[in-house]
Amino acid sequence: MALARLDVGMSLSHNQRNILQLKPTQSQTDIEQRIASLLGGDFLEQSLPLDFSAAGLRLHGWVGLPTFSRSQADQQFFYVNGRLVRDKLVSVAIRQAYQDVLYHGRHPIYVLYLELDPTAVDVNAHPTKMEVRFRESRMVHDFLFRALHRALGGAKAGLGLGISAVDADTGAEPHPASPASTTTWDASPTATPQWAGSGIASRSVAAYRQTPLPLRVEELMHGYAALYAEREAAPLPPAASESGPPPLGFALAHLHGAFILAENTEGLVLVDAHAAHERVTYEKLKQQRQSGSVPSQPLLLPIRLAVSDAEAELAAENTEALRELGIELDRLGPKTLLIRALPALLVQGDGEGLVRDVLADLNAQGHSRQVEERLNSLLASLACHGSVRANRKLSLPEMNALLREMEATERSGQCNHGRPTWVQLSLADLNGLFLRGR
Repeated sequence: MALARLDVGMSLSHNQRNILQLKPTQSQTDIEQRIASLLGGDFLEQSLPLDFSAAGLRLHGWVGLPTFSRSQADQQFFYVNGRLVRDKLVSVAIRQAYQDVLYHGRHPIYVLYLELDPTAVDVNAHPTKMEVRFRESRMVHDFLFRALHRALGGAKAGLGLGISAVDADTGAEPHPASPASTTTWDASPTATPQWAGSGIASRSVAAYRQTPLPLRVEELMHGYAALYAEREAAPLPPAASESGPPPLGFALAHLHGAFILAENTEGLVLVDAHAAHERVTYEKLKQQRQSGSVPSQPLLLPIRLAVSDAEAELAAENTEALRELGIELDRLGPKTLLIRALPALLVQGDGEGLVRDVLADLNAQGHSRQVEERLNSLLASLACHGSVRANRKLSLPEMNALLREMEATERSGQCNHGRPTWVQLSLADLNGLFLRGR
């Protein structure tokens, strides 16, 4: 009730003891203080504000960062024209928006307000009044998904959205070096997010995004080395140079064949190289898929692949779905396939292992229609298989090129499975470890 009407003062007492005393809110500061008193100070620090309008609908409020989730769905508040609801359509849209950034079994946090024409929603759909019926349910679902998907997609690594070292369930103080950035949206569906509180100006982000970054996925990461060599002459775009060093800083070392240690203006950055590379590859594959199909590259020497009868039949039944993923196969016999082309981004990897993994996913997901509906899952499998593996030593140019890619990639704060890709240790954190200043 207190979240539904932020402009109304409320008090709660129990056994002659004052539990809550909430004043009417008159400013943004008042609103933030009320939310902090109800949900804890961590909520706002680890959430993205958004305001999105289109087609007579408006969605505003706060959505939690994927890295700040909870074990229970106990901080999820959704209001329709000021009425708290628990609606299946809304839950599905929100779950889909978080589907490839939230760790398995976790629940996002949010306080969201949907405003629309009262005649477009039936509030008497259920005796408890907790469910509503939208007259244009598909439009509402698509609107919610699009608004949340784009808001979460703006969470790039290094832009003030690093993982906190604590879990949302603990109530402990988050890292001061990892404040949540602010994303606001205007009425245009093609609006561009405006960032606040980040270590790099928005014009620098635009400069990075406009710079071609030819990702080549291969075990030795020659593509990253070549990419970084091009940047050595001009390490940063002019706009970025004016704003200082890049958000994720510059690499210092490759730890245990798995982690990148980098230094930025805040302190130290630790990056899970495989998880970060997996997200970068996945987002590139998704962009290619949305523009038509994943570009494929014919193999100079086709690869013969021995499979089971069931796998050969599966490949034959899903020829078109595989082609959309950039994979071209011919069936040479009852138990033999010929790999003629692979996704261009992954052509230097293990083609045989890649095809086996995709066939296993096809087998688990069923027939072609289901495959079409779950192409993102298959793209995630491609990205995971094609990403740089642990215990592969990376050079400094290769690591720096990967950091620059992370800064330009949407959702790069989490891998495809919802795990964090990087963590910030501020100078205050480091001083505390060694009891300096005490």
